[in-house]
Amino acid sequence: MEQSLQKIDYRLLQGCCLEAERADIVSVSLEGLRMALPESYGGPINALVAGMRKCAQLLRNLADLSQMHFNRVSILLNYLQIILPCLSRTLRDIIEYYEDRTVSKDIRWRRMYHKMTQEVGGLPLPQRFMLYNHFLDCLKQLLIRSPTFDLNGLELLRTRIIEMREARGLPTPAHVGPVVRPETLLMPITQDPTVHWAEQIFSLPLPSRTALKHAKTSKACGPFLAWGQLNIPKETKMLFRRPFDEDRLALMAYLNLVNHTPYILLRTYHLGAPWFSLRGTHELVLQREENCLQLKRWSLSEGAPKLWASLYFKTWEELTLFHCTFVSLKARNTMTTNMNLGEFKLAGEKKTFQAQIIDDGFKHSLMVYQDIATRGFRLHAAVWDGELRLCPVWTAFVTHQSASPTWLRRKSPHRVWLKDVQLYVFCKGYRQQNQRKGEAGAFEINFVSESGAAHFLEAFSSTVSEPSTDSREAIEDAK
Repeated sequence: MEQSLQKIDYRLLQGCCLEAERADIVSVSLEGLRMALPESYGGPINALVAGMRKCAQLLRNLADLSQMHFNRVSILLNYLQIILPCLSRTLRDIIEYYEDRTVSKDIRWRRMYHKMTQEVGGLPLPQRFMLYNHFLDCLKQLLIRSPTFDLNGLELLRTRIIEMREARGLPTPAHVGPVVRPETLLMPITQDPTVHWAEQIFSLPLPSRTALKHAKTSKACGPFLAWGQLNIPKETKMLFRRPFDEDRLALMAYLNLVNHTPYILLRTYHLGAPWFSLRGTHELVLQREENCLQLKRWSLSEGAPKLWASLYFKTWEELTLFHCTFVSLKARNTMTTNMNLGEFKLAGEKKTFQAQIIDDGFKHSLMVYQDIATRGFRLHAAVWDGELRLCPVWTAFVTHQSASPTWLRRKSPHRVWLKDVQLYVFCKGYRQQNQRKGEAGAFEINFVSESGAAHFLEAFSSTVSEPSTDSREAIEDAK
């Protein structure tokens, strides 16, 4: 019985991937239809396309997260059995209307919109996908035991989808998984009560977006395992998820709460089926090759490093944040036995300034880096000494705000204030609020030496106005 249930688990979760692919294909077709129709049709078509793409994202996310919450997948079975056939029918009906070559594109769209609205009691087609997406988001919250999960809300959505199924002639499915009592759905589990710093890195808005050129297709090289074959413990904490190439490849970072070890999980597709590869951060080395970050693993059979994944980012900021996040997770991983200091350096940058600062009561190195390809600048603070020397503490991107004459101000021989600076923090103990000053929350940099503060003003001003200038003389107190 258990083996049979696992086959159903796999079939339904693979169905998530297949319907996500179908939703993407249909959304592209509808975009083509929109371009062929008058501008007045754009609003509802755009809303429908956005809903489909969101639906595809939620479906893939649900399938990916099932790997880290494998023991709770059975709870989702009945819900997936309800939504997937209904969603699939909706998408196939849209395709049928779209491909009707006997009428004009204008009539195809109007007939599709009005007939599909009428068949489910007047619910407009874009709102139908809002309903699907709300339901899928509730399933995600149920799977990960989110404290915001609303069982009553899920049941209301389930009832509405069943009504839509019946209106379309789809019978209510039989139970395929265990019947779970509502009071057992949210039984407490062992979890880290605090928010991990890595959870916040990619949820913060980017203050600037510097596009990277010549991006190629990201890829995972394996070795791969099928769904359900990964040995992931029940006690995990999701840190972040990054999609690549329209979610054809997904990278998930999670924390094993038993030994507090961070792991990287990759998901790709082959012949429509999801395949996974898993490694701890202590088993990987990260290197930059132009606009790509390469993760390499050690091959025992070859006795040499071997490519595990190539990740192409759309912006320099995202590439930089991923690099800082990964090396910080690896450096603070108790299972990391040896980490080369060169791993902390992001290739393709040049250092234009360095000095020692007192930052939230700690000694840190403050650097100014310029990316050679994009000519973008960032501030970077790292641990000054000890076992974690050079490990990232925070970084901040220099934006157009730096052109303002009030952006940078020397408050005393040792202190400099910066306005409108957004920090991305890569450790637990750092409290940036202790460095925020004044009503506007300016960020204070406290240099150990007066010359450090003076050189920062000179070198930073020079760096922004003349990015190609060699600023070796600005690098002082280097360690």
